[in-house]
Amino acid sequence: MAENGEEKLLAVARHIAKTLGHNESMADDILQIFSTFDGRFSREKLSEDQPGEDGSAVAVLERALNSLDSQISRFVSADQPIWSDPADSAAFLDAIDELVNLTRDWTHASSEKPVGACLSRAEDMMQQAMFRIEEEFRSLMDHGAESFPMSHHRFDSEDEDYVNEEEEDYDDDAQIPVAQPLTDYDLIIDALSSATINDLHEMAKRMLAAGFGKACSHVYSGSRREFLEESVSRLGLQKLSIEDVHKMTWQDLEDEIDRWIKAANVALRILFPSERRLCDRVFFGFSSAADLSFMEVCRGSTIQLLNFADAVAIGSRSPERLFKVLDVFETMRDLMPEFESVFSDQFCLVLRNEAVTIWKRLGEAIRGIFMELENLIRRDPAKAAVPGGGLHPITRYVMNYLRAACRSRQTLEQVFEESNGVPSKDSTLLTVQMSWIMELLESNLEVKSKVYKDPALSYVFLMNNGRYIVQKVRDGELGVLLGEDWIRKHNAKVKQYHMSYQRSSWNKMLGLLKEKLKEFNMQFDEVCKAHSTWVVFDEQLREELRISLAKLLLPAYGNFIGRFQNLADIGKNADRYIKYGVEDVEARVNELFKGTTTARK
Repeated sequence: MAENGEEKLLAVARHIAKTLGHNESMADDILQIFSTFDGRFSREKLSEDQPGEDGSAVAVLERALNSLDSQISRFVSADQPIWSDPADSAAFLDAIDELVNLTRDWTHASSEKPVGACLSRAEDMMQQAMFRIEEEFRSLMDHGAESFPMSHHRFDSEDEDYVNEEEEDYDDDAQIPVAQPLTDYDLIIDALSSATINDLHEMAKRMLAAGFGKACSHVYSGSRREFLEESVSRLGLQKLSIEDVHKMTWQDLEDEIDRWIKAANVALRILFPSERRLCDRVFFGFSSAADLSFMEVCRGSTIQLLNFADAVAIGSRSPERLFKVLDVFETMRDLMPEFESVFSDQFCLVLRNEAVTIWKRLGEAIRGIFMELENLIRRDPAKAAVPGGGLHPITRYVMNYLRAACRSRQTLEQVFEESNGVPSKDSTLLTVQMSWIMELLESNLEVKSKVYKDPALSYVFLMNNGRYIVQKVRDGELGVLLGEDWIRKHNAKVKQYHMSYQRSSWNKMLGLLKEKLKEFNMQFDEVCKAHSTWVVFDEQLREELRISLAKLLLPAYGNFIGRFQNLADIGKNADRYIKYGVEDVEARVNELFKGTTTARK
């Protein structure tokens, strides 16, 4: 035994001399130094030219490989999962560690044929061990979650309570666990138990140390990606191409957007952070592998979410889509911090940048929808007149549309500030946009007023629509945008229409009182008959008009009747010429602007 130990010692000394000596002279000098320290390292013994002077050292390496081969082969060929027994898994990992260390210790001598052959054999052994550990890793990934109870929060698209089928056979009095609908996104799912995660970490550590990091990441991401995609699917989100989205009816698309909003929030706030934490725990100490694996896990689901948002952004820009596009824009905006934090590493940079690009594209879509609204106003024809000078459908549509849009005023402010426009000193870009739409609407109404042959009726039309516009502006966020000065100016416009109406019909009629009573009576009859079918939708405006007309007509008519009755040549025959008393005129004025059924619609 002692002799064998001395041979090993001499073999090691020769190997050191040969390794450190760059030429034969240096190696000989090193051997000479060894001989001065210990009698066993005599120059003669160290210089002996034995076949394969490193033969004893290589023999040590071979014996170590034989021992490890025996251990590893037993585990590699085992029918049962190695990780079903903690002792077996620990022994298997120890054997792999020894093989890694042995290979590392002898790598410097790989140029020597005997050592190189041993290292080649060690590489084959390591590959077999890695194939088996990869199988164990996959099995633990796939089955680890099955044995670990998930949180009772439910993320699927149905609203009904879910009862575990295993509990159905319990008595009615038994307490049955019921999953509650999700109300709080501030939670993390543990998809695997801590023990399973620790086992996976130990496996991953060996695979990465042995150079099998990509294989490990591939197995991990494949398993978790399947789980994640199933989770997103349970939220009701379909896998749709951009073309599929564009072919959907608007009602179906609205429903799909609602499901997308829920899925995006759950994915970015719960599922992705949970996957990030799991990756970091399994690949603890190997940040690059963790980042790569996480990107591979989440990429498919993230692209699915982003593609849908992109399809909405590049789809039709008809005005009725504004509100749902705003919902998608606001969801993307609110989730940007999650995109930044969850996808913060270099591998996820592409996903993060794509999210920002699509978010901005949604803003472009919103601005495009407002442009389409402008075109809709411009193209609205001025063919048929609204009966009775009433409220035009385009006025009702545009004003209600803008009022609804301004409920998202802060979002719209953000959207328009991100455009390339330059706001004025006192106005935001959204204010400029709204003012422009109002100007287009007013110009359109001016053109439509020309359809009426009676100038007085055209002024009633402008008065009605102008009053409606002012009311809708004053009572909401639109008024905040346009400001009090805008409201005052447009109130003045309505009053101007009022005065124009009065001048175009009633002032001219008063002139007849001075000359031709009979003609006045005829004119009064015609005007009252016509104007009673006209409509003034606003009760206050209608009353203001009647009061204004009464103040205009009654004093003048009363004075005229008094003078007329005192004329010498008329005298007692005055009643033959006077058709209406003052009270009659007042009564007829109060019948004005009641409109027909058609005109009031």
